[in-house]
Amino acid sequence: MGGFADLKQLAWEVYGFDGGKKVKGRKRHIVVDSQGLLIGVLVTEANASERLGAVIVLDEAIEELSKLEVVWVDQGYSGDNFAQAVKQVCGQQVRVEVIQRNSKTFERLPKRWIVERTFGWLNRFRRLSKDYELYTELSEAMIYGSLIRLMIKRMVS
Repeated sequence: MGGFADLKQLAWEVYGFDGGKKVKGRKRHIVVDSQGLLIGVLVTEANASERLGAVIVLDEAIEELSKLEVVWVDQGYSGDNFAQAVKQVCGQQVRVEVIQRNSKTFERLPKRWIVERTFGWLNRFRRLSKDYELYTELSEAMIYGSLIRLMIKRMVS
């Protein structure tokens, strides 16, 4: 037997469930520079901790972050423990600034729009508009590939 039932069970284990947003899926943790260009990416299950994912992706991209001074994050990454973990990974000179929302309505927040714009660029690619990939490594590779394509296209024009 097996077949479809095994694949369905594997898909559930790979995707996870985010209790806060009440959705099944994945989280994309990305590190971008001030221009919105990709430095590092990590794709995890939806039930993975945002803070832990951010620390892991910062640690994986540490070579590219040698001149890092400020890490701008949204409210999901607030807290002294997260700031200490970032300092431990990136060095004591790095400071974490949390960009706070003032109201529940939409507003363009300074610095936060940079990473949101990068997510918008990703959604232009059909393969990334929904999470079609079964493995997180393949999903990360698709993100790298699409943003490499975007950067090359901008360099040429």
